[in-house]
Amino acid sequence: MSTHANTIAQTPQPPYYAVIFTSLRTEADKGYSHMAERMVALAGEQPGFLGVESARDANGLGITVSYWSSEEAIVAWKAQTEHRVAQETGQRVWYSDYQLRVARVERTYGKAR
Repeated sequence: MSTHANTIAQTPQPPYYAVIFTSLRTEADKGYSHMAERMVALAGEQPGFLGVESARDANGLGITVSYWSSEEAIVAWKAQTEHRVAQETGQRVWYSDYQLRVARVERTYGKAR
């Protein structure tokens, strides 16, 4: 399991789930950096969390993929109180646009570890 946003997540063999959050940031930081770090740490404490990968370009376009063992774990994370506050603040302050997609991972390929 990987909880670091600057590494490739070490996930188990499929199947599992990916939550893909694509966003376009506003110019206002207003606590964003701190909250983003907190959400990665908090996600790592949740049952069913498998890892996270995240990147953002200089223009504010970002993609964060979090991996989960089940849809139930995803629903519980979405409802987690502190995460709800971050979601609401993101909609009001931090993101000019965003999309969230949930997918079931059936296969993985990559360099042997």
